[in-house]
Amino acid sequence: MQRMYSKKIYILLFLLPALILFCGVLIAPIGASAYYSLFNWKGVGADMEFIGLANYKELFTSNSIGFWKALLNSLLLAALSVFIQLPLALGLALTLGKKVKGERLFLSVYFMPVLISTVVIGQLWLKIYNPDYGILNVFLRAIGLESWAKIWLGNKSTALGAVFVPTLWQYVGYHMLLLYAGVKSVPPELREAAMLDGATDGQINRYIVLPYIKPIIRISVIFAVTGSLKSFDLIYVLTNGGPLHSTEVPSTLMISMLFLRNRFGMGSAIAVMLILLCFGFALLISAIFREEK
Repeated sequence: MQRMYSKKIYILLFLLPALILFCGVLIAPIGASAYYSLFNWKGVGADMEFIGLANYKELFTSNSIGFWKALLNSLLLAALSVFIQLPLALGLALTLGKKVKGERLFLSVYFMPVLISTVVIGQLWLKIYNPDYGILNVFLRAIGLESWAKIWLGNKSTALGAVFVPTLWQYVGYHMLLLYAGVKSVPPELREAAMLDGATDGQINRYIVLPYIKPIIRISVIFAVTGSLKSFDLIYVLTNGGPLHSTEVPSTLMISMLFLRNRFGMGSAIAVMLILLCFGFALLISAIFREEK
């Protein structure tokens, strides 16, 4: 008994540095945000006025804040990621999983955008979308579709879609690599048995590969949804939430509250809501996949 107790002490000692780091980097900032969200605070050096849940009430009821619009934009990005980005990534993973020629080269090429800084990608797509010399409008004019040329990031009707395209381009390789690893882990004897029974490639993917990699699909869906909810850097570089808040998301709204309006309490409230939304959607997606299983 004493020996077992001493082993537990050693285990706790070895886990202690990681636990301290986890609490300091994650738990403590979340607790601080929850605390500051209960105050009317204009920043360091200003007096803090306790107002309870008034920030949350204003967040959900005031049209001047624009939280519902920002949340709807994030949910639209999440839907596009789940129903466009992930099927495309799955198709690439299934294709490359069949040992095509140049498989490693394609994996590297598709994954390369993930390694590039998001700020660099934003600057790259700013040049592509430029209404005067951007390659997109230049191409449209060259093929006789000048009427299709637009100010893509300056038009309310096209800005959100224009923001999604670089996101799709950057992260499709990330999800593809996750799903590719799952496809390659399918036991070859299952494929061989299905082929002996006369199953086509489509039937093998539908009845063998997809059920086998469902846990990885679940993880990809969670990453896609939560990543859309907390998206910031690419939108900030491309549009900064404009034009007229048409691409505003909770993260850009939070930055606006913190550093432009000096409403640190409201910014902290938005941060807390983002954490709760990401955690809630992760639980919901896990529950959906568990029910399907």
